[in-house]
Amino acid sequence: MKSAIQKKHFDIIVIGSGPAGEAAAMNAKKKGRSVAVICALEQVGGNCTHLGTIPSKALRHAVKQLIDFNTNPLFRDLGDARKLSFQQILKQADRAVYTQVRMRTDFYARNQIPIFKGRARFIDRHTIELPGKRSRFTAKHFVIATGSRPYHPPDVDFGHPRLFDSDTILQLDHSPRKVTVIGAGVIGCEYASIFGGLGCKVELINPAASLLSFLDSEISDALMYHLRNVGVRSRHNEEYAQIEYHDYHIVTYLQSGKKIKSDIVLWANGRTGNTDDLGLDKLGLETNGRGQIEVDGRYCTQVDNIYAAGDVIGWPSLAGAAYDQGRAASNAIVAPQDSYPVHEVATGIYTIPEISTLGKTEAELTRDKIPYEVGKAFFKNTARAQITGEQVGMLKLIFHFETLEILGIHCFGDQASEIIHIGQAIMQQRGEANTMKYFLTTTFNYPTMAEAYRTAALDGLNRVF
Repeated sequence: MKSAIQKKHFDIIVIGSGPAGEAAAMNAKKKGRSVAVICALEQVGGNCTHLGTIPSKALRHAVKQLIDFNTNPLFRDLGDARKLSFQQILKQADRAVYTQVRMRTDFYARNQIPIFKGRARFIDRHTIELPGKRSRFTAKHFVIATGSRPYHPPDVDFGHPRLFDSDTILQLDHSPRKVTVIGAGVIGCEYASIFGGLGCKVELINPAASLLSFLDSEISDALMYHLRNVGVRSRHNEEYAQIEYHDYHIVTYLQSGKKIKSDIVLWANGRTGNTDDLGLDKLGLETNGRGQIEVDGRYCTQVDNIYAAGDVIGWPSLAGAAYDQGRAASNAIVAPQDSYPVHEVATGIYTIPEISTLGKTEAELTRDKIPYEVGKAFFKNTARAQITGEQVGMLKLIFHFETLEILGIHCFGDQASEIIHIGQAIMQQRGEANTMKYFLTTTFNYPTMAEAYRTAALDGLNRVF
């Protein structure tokens, strides 16, 4: 005789334990609500911790350290150049993932938030079940934060041992000599720089006319130059037609008729929201062609007690933004007066060197007929970069010609994703506090990379006055 189905009730159930889910759960709990988290993976952290942001950035850091060692004259005196295998740098990623999981598990324990393992499926707007388990969960509100996964077109054989996506690439068990990356978005460019840094020959298939066309053109051009410098060949205006599979190599056919032979292929062409088995049809909730859920400015779906945040809603699909979205979604439930949508987001791209950007580009301002001027600081001219040897890069400030308001910040080079936040803080101010003059009336530590703001401000204002 089967046992009766057990029911557990909470004020809020969060589906997913990635950045958005964690932020939503912690915020709601601290506001006095009873909260539970449904986690589809064996450990908390979501795809961000186990398959995406954390391991890929850890890989990138290890490769950058290797490049630094092999190019720094101080270390070269210690012996010949060193090479590491892909498996060796994966150990760096494993350590980072382990530390993140341990830390985040402790967060849930300290806040007494129960975690239930399984894949949630809606029965109705107030009830979910975990298939295969004799329990159902009810709640007044739900936050869907299930994240995303690599997009898999039906004509690509992802079961072949030499074809990978950005999740399965972490299972690569050898060091390839030649890699084809299909898709030149953020993930494609990041992995192209990782494999290039390891000494692989990389073919980067890009359907657009330039790399990461949403970037300022100077930054995009700089990225292409430095990728080429580590053995990455960018093939622009090219799209794959079909893939031919062999035991020891793969041949990629492009629509232009070209053929590319490589040891492995990394598919990095888009992502899909993890909504397939959620039972959203029971709620009348529809997703777009990439499995993403539409929400309003309060992160509420078309069902008024169900919210969504993070990659599952699409733009901007960044871990940092997902934290804010998750917090805002739970605030919309527990503290509506504190809820806010995420608008201005600094983009961090962890290529080698890294890129970060915020605000308008020159092309956008030109299109909108807004008078602007530009100030630049090249890292090679800063004392800190000369000391560290990280002289590749530039900080570019775009500002209004008349009001001097900062309109865009674009940074390429070491610590770009850190440097950008200084300017971001100033852009959020109002009145004269948000102008180029701020950087001339503020004393910066010397030597620092932050000094680049003063240099760029002087360069730009000298063009105006």
